[in-house]
This record gives sequence, C-alpha cells and structure tokens, in this order.
Amino acid sequence: MTPLKIDFVSDIACPWCAVGLGALEKALAHLEGEVQAELHFQPFELNPHMPPGGQDLGEHLTEKYGSTPEQQAQIRQTIAQRGAEVGFQFHPGGRGRVYNTFNAHRLLHWAEGQGAGAQHDLKKALLEAYQGRAECMEDPGVLLACVKAAGLDEAAARAVLASDAHSAEVRQRQQFYSQAGIRSVPAIIINDKHLISGGQPVAVFEQALRRIAAGEVS
Repeated sequence: MTPLKIDFVSDIACPWCAVGLGALEKALAHLEGEVQAELHFQPFELNPHMPPGGQDLGEHLTEKYGSTPEQQAQIRQTIAQRGAEVGFQFHPGGRGRVYNTFNAHRLLHWAEGQGAGAQHDLKKALLEAYQGRAECMEDPGVLLACVKAAGLDEAAARAVLASDAHSAEVRQRQQFYSQAGIRSVPAIIINDKHLISGGQPVAVFEQALRRIAAGEVS
C-alpha cells in the first residue's frame, strides 16, 4: 500500500467541508488496500472575528456574499443533495446562526494527540452538531457533547476550554496555511504538495488520490 499524508484544511462552519469530508472518506474506502491514508484536520476560520452570540445566517450570507434569500435557499438545496450523496444529512433550514469556531479548532488540535482516529471522530461529531442539527457551537456544553460522542475524555476537554490551551498552535497553523495561499475551504493537501480544492465528488477524489499514489502527478 502507498502511504498518503492528507491535511484536510477546513472549518466546521463550512457546509462544503462536510460534503468534502464525506466524499474523501468514500474515495478512501474505494481505495482500501491500495493506499494508507494518514489524515490530519487543520484549522481555518471563515469568521475569526465573529462576536459572542453569532449572527443570523441569512443576514451573514447577504452581508458577506451579497446573496438573496432565494439564492441562499437554492444553494442549501444543492448542498443538501450533495450531502445526501455522501451520507451527510444537513439541517433543513441551514445552521440558523453563524458562530465563532475557535474553541472547536482548539479541541480538534487537542484531539489530534488523543490516539488514532480521535481527531477524525471529533471532527465528524462537530460537523453533525453544527451542520446537521444547527446547534450553538460557542456553547461549551455543545462542544463537550461532541467530545463525548467521539468517545474522548470530557474532563480533559473541559480543562482545555477553561484555559488558553492550544490557542497559539491553532493560530500558528492557520497562519501557515494562509501564507501558503489557502483562501477557501475545504482545501485538501496530499503529501504536502498536491492540492484538491472544494467539496469535490467522490470520483474526483478517488482519481486524484490514485494518480498521486501511482506517482503520475509530479
């Protein structure tokens, strides 16, 4: 099997990141026995200056992108369809509000050191809470419920949230990817050199990973 290091740069505030992760997982399942993936989730805040309490989703999208409620509804429908294709069910009305996700990124950084698969499990739990159930992602109780769902140590996670632990590391990683030119997510970086951008279909991920593993892409 060919080893592949995969850095999945993303934010749980991004619905396309849920689509992209689901598609990547399916692609890797199709490549079982061909590649051995080492998956790392890297931080990228879409709204680093979002204040406590967050902002209404529709208002936020209109301010940030100039989109109308009708356009937003159409995009939600498209995302829901793409999510269903990879087994992710989005909340019918969207996230409701947009929240600051820095604490979620701190917990994901902490989870990276908690054993094989721990970070992946927590990432999925956070996406399901935010994108699937429209929960308040600045609420420590919601974050700790995700930690519990991922089978991780709640007491240790509570201590992280009560401190400034992993803040510097998260900011450092975000700066690294920003300086590398990452401006939107998901951004999937293979072996520190090959970039796959966006929530691509399963077949696109599968083809790209197979070509990279075979050495067909320089």
